[in-house]
Amino acid sequence: MKKNLSHKEIMAIERVKMPEQDPQQRSRNFQEVNLGLSKQQAMREAQRCLQCKSQPCVDGCPVRVRIPEFLEAIAEDNLPLAAHILLKDNTLPAVCGRVCPQEDQCEVLCVRSAKSGPVAVGHLERYVADWAMQNPDKLLKQDRPEPSGKTVAVVGSGPAGLTMAGELAHMGHQVTVFEALHETGGVLRYGIPEFRLPKNIVDAEVERLERLGVTIECNVIVGKTLTLEDLTRQFDAVFIGNGAGLPMMLNIEGENLKGVFSANEYLTRVNLMGAWRNDLPTPIIQGRRVVVIGGGNTAMDAVRTARRLGAERAIILYRRSEEEMPARVEEIKHAKEEGIEFILLAAPLEILGDDKGWVAGLRCQRMKLGEPDDSGRRRPQPIEGDTFLLEADVVVNAIGTRPNPLLTATAGNLKLSPKGNIATDENCATNIPGVFAGGDIVRGGATVILAMGDGKKAAAAIDNYLRKSS
Repeated sequence: MKKNLSHKEIMAIERVKMPEQDPQQRSRNFQEVNLGLSKQQAMREAQRCLQCKSQPCVDGCPVRVRIPEFLEAIAEDNLPLAAHILLKDNTLPAVCGRVCPQEDQCEVLCVRSAKSGPVAVGHLERYVADWAMQNPDKLLKQDRPEPSGKTVAVVGSGPAGLTMAGELAHMGHQVTVFEALHETGGVLRYGIPEFRLPKNIVDAEVERLERLGVTIECNVIVGKTLTLEDLTRQFDAVFIGNGAGLPMMLNIEGENLKGVFSANEYLTRVNLMGAWRNDLPTPIIQGRRVVVIGGGNTAMDAVRTARRLGAERAIILYRRSEEEMPARVEEIKHAKEEGIEFILLAAPLEILGDDKGWVAGLRCQRMKLGEPDDSGRRRPQPIEGDTFLLEADVVVNAIGTRPNPLLTATAGNLKLSPKGNIATDENCATNIPGVFAGGDIVRGGATVILAMGDGKKAAAAIDNYLRKSS
């Protein structure tokens, strides 16, 4: 137990390494890459926490998980308590333990970072969340509030919507989630590959919300099946968390050739519709030479998916250097280990086709880095006269997404930003009383955990709104 260790002994413990599938094997299958920690590894890693009084890691967590408390419970082999703390603070802990960029949030603020690496909060979150799913009979009972009699509609079952639903259910409100697709999870299901986030994990997290009393209705498109006005008449409050699912276009010649995909379409076909499975008929072009344009997590997901679908060459084409890549360091590392090629400081000028209208390659421009732009990253600039050809039979555009205007176009009095995002105040409230919004529909493309943070913040604001209006 940790209390028997001296400070010197605690500081001497090295950060745990996550067990992984062998790169050569995993690059040809869709099974999860990270294999999870053993009990001994988890306890040892949790013992590295210094239990700082200031708790900077909590400040770095968008959903404010009481990190030192659940780590202390792991170190003392009290998993029921660890799970109780984690589940009370985080609606989707098994998801966050796999895809949250802890290295840029809670872990970057860990006081151990400078000398021996931060405590592996993400690995431990996954460990506890998985234990909780496997041992439901050992969980401590959470308090259930009296029903408030208030009803809330949630548009979208992605990370923001699911977090919102779970938080409000714990507060005693009746929540109905409306999902446009035929399965729940939003980007968790269609945007993140099986090898990073298994779909049975998403299913388990959703089922837990349903046991709390959350109702989920799929195949309901708000903006078509129902309007925002319909929801405001039927419910006491509404939360809009339908994401930003419309792809940004490259606006270059050849973008409409056969074999060109947006990352949204490519990943949705594979993740939501099972195109990687031999027993399902979902069509997907399995190119021998696949080029993915972009440098974020979505680009890494797409290129690693192409590799698993049999691509001989799976290539990232990115206009900046690796240092400016927004993708997680772990995802870049895994991609390199799996044989992904990186062509950096290069941008597409044109997608080339053959005489039958299929992709044949790209004409690309070499770039150099200039002064930083609004994002803080150095702005790429073309090197005049320096172009090259790159062979390809599939091209995936992963440069970003923007809001789908289907809902907002039918809600003319809803205030939007110049980019088409929903405008909100610091409490996620829109200009329409009782209507709140969060996640990518407000932020633009962002991370799962930031969307969850919006969901949690908006839930508190909605609870306050409902109780004041009682």
